[in-house]
Amino acid sequence: LQLASSYKELLEIQGYDVSLAPDGAEALKHVLVNHTDAVICDLQMPKLEGDLFYATVERTQPSLARRFVFVTGMADDEHFQKFIATVDAPVLRKPVMVTALLAEVARIMIC
Repeated sequence: LQLASSYKELLEIQGYDVSLAPDGAEALKHVLVNHTDAVICDLQMPKLEGDLFYATVERTQPSLARRFVFVTGMADDEHFQKFIATVDAPVLRKPVMVTALLAEVARIMIC
């Protein structure tokens, strides 16, 4: 959660309104009841993995599913590699350069 808090602070400095969830289940609850413009998501999260979180959002809010950025250290994991190959979303590998994260967020916000 420390890294997520750093991303939150960075994005808020850039003028974004950011919500933070401690796990995938809480993130899903949040996006189902609150207007959300974009999601920065790890693949490996407590309570609900990023691929399952994304699949649920894709079914319930297809327009939001087009505004995901995955930030992960698990991109080489066999399970997640299959998912990454099927999803049309940027995947940034940890450690992520700040400029890369900001560029991807800016890009998906204009989609």
